[in-house]
Amino acid sequence: MELTIFEEHQMANHITAADAPRFGQDGFDMTGLAAPSRGCSTLSTWRIRAQPGAASPVHRLTSDEAFVVVRGELTATLDGQDVVVRAGDSLSVPPGVDFRIANRSAEPFEAIASMAAGGQATVGDGAPFTPPWAA
Repeated sequence: MELTIFEEHQMANHITAADAPRFGQDGFDMTGLAAPSRGCSTLSTWRIRAQPGAASPVHRLTSDEAFVVVRGELTATLDGQDVVVRAGDSLSVPPGVDFRIANRSAEPFEAIASMAAGGQATVGDGAPFTPPWAA
């Protein structure tokens, strides 16, 4: 839904939870929130849920990625060093840092994550790509 919020006719987009796109792989569930394809030109934001035992591949990004933990805990391995983040914590990963995230706990994990619109990820020696939840 588009909302006119200023006389200059700038539009705001409202995406309901039911309409937000969902993407899942390897024990992770990402729900796309704000992104260029959803009317937000400078920021991509998504909800990430990780089941116990879920682990991402090692990857790096072209922009900062920020996580705000809503529930549970997650281990982020950044350049070989583990950092455990818990509900209420935040974590900012700078561009170009090899990292992976893993839910090593027995409980589900949930966070809100964001990066600059147009940010890309690279896994291993693969080609850079824009994650679909951030596109």
